[in-house]
Amino acid sequence: MNARQLEIFRAIMRDGSVTAAANSLAVSQPAVSKVLHHFESQLGYHLFERISGRLVPTMEAHLLYEDADRVFREIEALKNLARTIGERKVGLLRIGASAPVTYSILAGALLKFRAEHPQVKVHLHTLPKADVEEQLLIGEIDFALTLSMIQAPTVRSEILAPVPMMAVMRHDDPLASKTRITPHDLADRPLISYGSTTADIGPELDKAFEQSGLKRDVSIQLSSSLGAIPLVSGGLGIALVDGLMKWGNFEGLVARPFSPTVFMDVSISTNSARPVTRFFRPFLKSIKELLNDGEPAKSHPRNTPATE
Repeated sequence: MNARQLEIFRAIMRDGSVTAAANSLAVSQPAVSKVLHHFESQLGYHLFERISGRLVPTMEAHLLYEDADRVFREIEALKNLARTIGERKVGLLRIGASAPVTYSILAGALLKFRAEHPQVKVHLHTLPKADVEEQLLIGEIDFALTLSMIQAPTVRSEILAPVPMMAVMRHDDPLASKTRITPHDLADRPLISYGSTTADIGPELDKAFEQSGLKRDVSIQLSSSLGAIPLVSGGLGIALVDGLMKWGNFEGLVARPFSPTVFMDVSISTNSARPVTRFFRPFLKSIKELLNDGEPAKSHPRNTPATE
């Protein structure tokens, strides 16, 4: 059994005769009859009987037709998809993102991107940074969006925007009346923050406290700023976390800038050892426009382009 035999069988069932099937397939009637006879010979049973000069499908033909018709509909859909992909109308974008990026800026960036590429399918993997890095290296995602650069031999990263650290507290906290929060303000308060070994940001925060003559004592250590929401709301302390999240949208919480200013970096990374999807650059344009309020993307002194 092959696809051509199924195609001719389906056409005869649909059109009602060998002649009509030959016309719809733009082939000769003898060619259709030959393929049909060979098909029946392979199956070992008849698919049609000639009664009063007409071809009448057998019971076996009716049983076979339903699946044959489904298979060819799927083949036609696949052909259309292949053609549409070739016309660059449809594609797939596989994004790996840390939770703060997903819950803050990703939706806006995707809205901009899909306005010009509405048929592109998106697979989103929201994972801790270490898992995002692993997915990027093994090729499960096309690019990564994280709050610090991924350091790996084949990974190329670009810093999209610096994000200042914020002190997040309950709205009724005495420190909520201040415009900025310093290490001295946090000295005697339970601190919810990143650990000292957290790449990039941990040492920078430790240094900010040391410059004020203090030691940063983390009461509850976080791997993602999203985890601070229930902890701060529950009265377990003040969180010193990234300002990427829109903290004012969470009921009962307020955020104040931390001084001295310490930055985390929204970064986008690709794996140079693997092909880059053609939709990467359009998405990159969209997220840069979002982060820069429609203005041309500003360069950052630590930028390393994500692609050549």
